[in-house]
Amino acid sequence: MKPRNTLQKNIILEQLKELHHPTADEVYGMVTKKHPAISKATVYRNLNKLADEGAVTHVKIPDGADCFDSMTHRHYHIRCRECGRVFDVDMPYLSGLEERIADTHGFDVDGHEIVFSGLCPDCKIKNEKG
Repeated sequence: MKPRNTLQKNIILEQLKELHHPTADEVYGMVTKKHPAISKATVYRNLNKLADEGAVTHVKIPDGADCFDSMTHRHYHIRCRECGRVFDVDMPYLSGLEERIADTHGFDVDGHEIVFSGLCPDCKIKNEKG
């Protein structure tokens, strides 16, 4: 069954493309500025549908709020440990990594997500100044 293309979904997708790795709450906040009648549940439900359909990437952030990315090709992310912002990592995705991992617990490894952590340039400058 082909996914339905709804007005709400289109509004959310367009807003997501204007933001940089936003959380669901950030998308909701931006969407309601232009469309105050859209509920938080609608935004959350449609973000998850868009991720399930492959129209956006759901980035799971350890010890932080998950975010969404309009770039759908496989790639890695890095999260600043100070400000919490998430950035794309400019390196090739390691295809075939799953096959190179020998798991001692009986798993059949079929995918991986890597989120690096570090200090972004802005926070690094702030820390150096003071």
